[in-house]
Amino acid sequence: MTERTVNRAEIRSAPVSAPLPIPAGWARIAFWACVAIATAAVVRRVFAIFIPPRSAPLQLAALDAYFSAHAPLTLVHILCALAFVLLTPWVLVWPGRIAWPERVIYPLGAIVGGTAYAMSTHAVGGWLERSAVLFFNTLFVFTLFRAYAYRKKGELIRNQEWLLRSIVILLGIATTRPVMGIFFATSRLTHLEPQQFFGVAFWIGFSINTLAVEGWLQTRARHAMHSVNA
Repeated sequence: MTERTVNRAEIRSAPVSAPLPIPAGWARIAFWACVAIATAAVVRRVFAIFIPPRSAPLQLAALDAYFSAHAPLTLVHILCALAFVLLTPWVLVWPGRIAWPERVIYPLGAIVGGTAYAMSTHAVGGWLERSAVLFFNTLFVFTLFRAYAYRKKGELIRNQEWLLRSIVILLGIATTRPVMGIFFATSRLTHLEPQQFFGVAFWIGFSINTLAVEGWLQTRARHAMHSVNA
């Protein structure tokens, strides 16, 4: 043991040889589930735009028509988001193997954030969904900017903490899908339309991811402080 006390700033600013990975266990399972759901959602939306399904349920068909009416913006947003999501394993699960994915993630994230603001003007769920998009998209852009700023400074631990935040926040769109599925499945009982529950689903899904990543980072920081001071 050492008698020297190391403060939190020293721990976070210390150089590291590899990025901060997602730990094994439930966190990694949740990460891969979000990647799979996000990928499936994008693929389904692309097919719905170019090859509209002929026998979709009424509510789903209305959503397909809604997004098809804004096809160019929708495609730019979801395809850049898909590229972002597919690169995240190289940053969080297999860190250090290839360097370029993290460099590409920053401009992709900027496009995703910008187009999300533009798409919020046509929010299906009205102001409730728009408020969720504006809040969490701003949080996503802010965390991504902080990650990039720390990367430029060479503070790799802080860079990876903020990059993890931004990635998990963006993956909140995947967490919204099961929530929406519950609303769709119970719509015959609740009589709720997508315009009524989309905003609620967005707030629930993105909140789950944001709180989960923040809780994990804070727990990790406390454990690091305890180990250093032991």
